[in-house]
Amino acid sequence: QVQLVESGGGLVQPGGSLRLSCAASGSIFSIAGMAWYRQAPGDRRELVAVITSRNTTNYADSVKGRFTISRDTDKTTAYLQMDSLKPEDTAVYYCNAWGLGNSGDFRSWGQGTQVVVSS
Repeated sequence: QVQLVESGGGLVQPGGSLRLSCAASGSIFSIAGMAWYRQAPGDRRELVAVITSRNTTNYADSVKGRFTISRDTDKTTAYLQMDSLKPEDTAVYYCNAWGLGNSGDFRSWGQGTQVVVSS
């Protein structure tokens, strides 16, 4: 079992910044990639940013130039630095990770952390 725990959400004014963290733990042999998704009320879950084991990154067009995904050197913790936040960034943000665990391939989700951008 691989567990993901997110933190760092909260209420921020438009134009402000937040940094989300996602820590992976459990029976992990290697993590191939980690990603952040978000889901606003009434909307489907959408991919925000992804980072691979080679530190290749990709972003949704809506967050390019404002959000930055990164990983710790041990590659078990991912971050999402969110700058110049807009009200439309309001959503529950979920961490996702996939790779090889001690019992085989895994793909895990965190419980989500709420981000509210409002004045």
